[in-house]
Amino acid sequence: MNIFLFISGILCFLLGIVHSFLGEYFIFKGKRKKGNLVPLKGGLELKERHLRILWATWHLASVFGWCIGAILMKIALSKNQQNIELVNFILQAIIYTMGMSSLLVLIGTKGKHPGWMVLLIIGILMIIGN
Repeated sequence: MNIFLFISGILCFLLGIVHSFLGEYFIFKGKRKKGNLVPLKGGLELKERHLRILWATWHLASVFGWCIGAILMKIALSKNQQNIELVNFILQAIIYTMGMSSLLVLIGTKGKHPGWMVLLIIGILMIIGN
């Protein structure tokens, strides 16, 4: 088992869970009408339809993180049994994705959102494990 890739996969799952829960609590909590799953109260600057896609996209990022986590954990547990060339391509794609995502969050939040650090750690662990 590749422990670095496995830990990277677990971090992807944890990041997705924290991302969804904190987003619901800090961003979307006051924007939904009682009994509705999807927030509807957009306000003056944010129309309802924009709020709906923002909410969906917010949670889509978590789902993608879980998918990447599952891929990493599968590779970590069975790398010797798979096509090495394909596995290396997948790992390189995810490493670049994590690096660019980390940079995007770092720049977009001026370093105030801790997600950039977790994304960077995932990428670094993957480099070490690859």
